[in-house]
Amino acid sequence: MINPFKSKKGLGRGLSSLIGDSQTSEGKNKISISSIQRNKYQPRKKFDKESLEELSNSIKERGIIQPIVVRRSENQDEKYEIVAGERRWQAAQNAGLHEVPVIIIKADNLKSLEFAIVENVQRKDLNPIEEAEGYKRLIDDFDYDQDKVAKFIGKSRAYISNCLRLLSLPKEVIELIIEEKISQGHAKVLVGLDNAHFLSRKIIEKKLSVRQVENLIRVIKNQKKNKIIKNPNLESLESSIEDKIGIKVFIRNKKNNAGHVTFEYKDLDQLNRLITVIKANY
Repeated sequence: MINPFKSKKGLGRGLSSLIGDSQTSEGKNKISISSIQRNKYQPRKKFDKESLEELSNSIKERGIIQPIVVRRSENQDEKYEIVAGERRWQAAQNAGLHEVPVIIIKADNLKSLEFAIVENVQRKDLNPIEEAEGYKRLIDDFDYDQDKVAKFIGKSRAYISNCLRLLSLPKEVIELIIEEKISQGHAKVLVGLDNAHFLSRKIIEKKLSVRQVENLIRVIKNQKKNKIIKNPNLESLESSIEDKIGIKVFIRNKKNNAGHVTFEYKDLDQLNRLITVIKANY
């Protein structure tokens, strides 16, 4: 028989491995759907309505093939908390089922979170922010470090680090990631930028690719790098000259006090006025 919890190739620990670590207290059962509660450690917040409806229709026709993994509630008798399978539970409710097949296991809070993360990562059900928040909870609440998370999930430490860095983005950008208006690739190049929200809006407005965003960021950084911090005295002098002759002037002074003065005229009348002023005074 095919193990429905078998890990996909490349992942660290599959559901079968986690179930093997947990003592199954009552084996497979059918229990009332109303006695089941969602997993308080469930990292997934967003469920696609269309795919949920498709699953509900499938359950109406064929029933639930893969049991829901549950554990007994810590504070409510005769209640069970989902460890893995919340989407199936929601779809079963929509399909009008009164009972669902379950596997009841003994699992503490850490094991419950591990189950939820592995199930969703295997199925690629989490958006990048939900995934990052799941890893952060392992670190914050259960004393994992990034190396341990990486080993557990079967990803590189750099992958975990990049995921977590997404949480440092401004709230507005995080919302755009959740809403799938910008991709994880876009988000990665925005991390650490003061103008991340501005750039995220440009990505959406101009439909920029990740490569185009990288090029845009490079141009902006070069402009900032090349921008000359002007001496307030020189700025005052520029303004004074502009007021007198009505022509834009730029004064560039180097460290050795050498430099150049540039006049910017818009038409021949301005050029003639500049020549007249010079001739009259020098």
